Amino acid sequence: MKPDSKIFVAGASGMVGSAIIRALLKNGHKNVIGSYYSCKPDVSLLLPDNHDLVSDYKLLLLKKDLTVQQEVCELMDKIRPDYIFFSAAKVGGILANNSFPAEFIYQNIMMESNTIHAAHLSGVQKLLFLGSSCIYPKLAGQPIKEEYLLNGVLEPTNEPYAIAKIAGIKLCESYNRQYRRDYRSIMPTNLYGPGDNYDLITSHVIPALIRKFHLGKCLEQGDWEAVRADFSSRPINCVDHKASDKVILNTLADHGIFFHASPKTTYPSPLTIKVWGTGAVRREFLHVNDLAEGCIYIMNLTENEFLQNTDPMNSHINIGAGQDLSIRELAEEIAEITAYKGKIEFDSNMPDGTPRKLLDVSKITHMGWKASISLSQGLRQTYSCFLNSIQKNS
Repeated sequence: MKPDSKIFVAGASGMVGSAIIRALLKNGHKNVIGSYYSCKPDVSLLLPDNHDLVSDYKLLLLKKDLTVQQEVCELMDKIRPDYIFFSAAKVGGILANNSFPAEFIYQNIMMESNTIHAAHLSGVQKLLFLGSSCIYPKLAGQPIKEEYLLNGVLEPTNEPYAIAKIAGIKLCESYNRQYRRDYRSIMPTNLYGPGDNYDLITSHVIPALIRKFHLGKCLEQGDWEAVRADFSSRPINCVDHKASDKVILNTLADHGIFFHASPKTTYPSPLTIKVWGTGAVRREFLHVNDLAEGCIYIMNLTENEFLQNTDPMNSHINIGAGQDLSIRELAEEIAEITAYKGKIEFDSNMPDGTPRKLLDVSKITHMGWKASISLSQGLRQTYSCFLNSIQKNS
């Protein structure tokens, strides 16, 4: 990609899309267009840390519903980008996937189908589709190789989302085979970082634990001002910072954050935070800034370099950190980072999901890229971003 190439990022308001835009600007790309649907992206999340050094760039944000085919075709015909990063998706954790399976399969299939087809009709030759590690069978061998795709039963809790992402991979491969397009797919492991979703119903495990342990720490310390600041920035179940102490405590208890005695008890307090599942399952996590750099790296490979490491019928590439840890270990580390000192209780009545998900990243490593942000460093950065977001939004 050249500095003046016209680059379209689908899903600019999301954690991944905003990270890709930051990375593009940081790497000197001056003509970036992003689409968003429901809420306009926070500009502070779209600019790199050294944005004072970024000059003469054009960042255009367009509100578009990618599930509407006509809207997408008109957009693509109008902007005619040189490159597309497709990061738009309806995403969520186990609870969200279980609660809204129809929305997860329909919206994701429609967004990717409309965008990939419209890109082809408009003559776009280069596209990068972002999928998810949930495309692999529930009991896939570990670490998970790209060739394990479609070799077993999917995890039931996120099967609709996984099927939609598999369809996106096959769409890219089909346009490549039939029309000689260069549409590539990259499968990230579990992601976290700036711009993550901290809603306790729809969030993934890291943002959920960060928020829970932060609130637990505030309650331990009797810091009601901080608790109310959190509720002010992100109301829970329509309960905001104006609610009574009792209502807030009952709301937190509904989400597994509760006292066993009077809330006026000071530390060491009998506070407990419940975490879904047994804590034994293992997960791999990649900082979203690492993912963004990896996406740009893969897009910049020549077609020959990419094809040498892939198969036309199995062309996706895994991207991850290359190591995992148990959810129990993750919870304990986040508790330490947030300074929560209470009890952590694992609720084995709630689903664990896939027993283990560690991606085999040997292909992308062989292609010359690897992650650079350690989990400990990334979690501390993410907690700092979370605290800043409370201050900004409360």
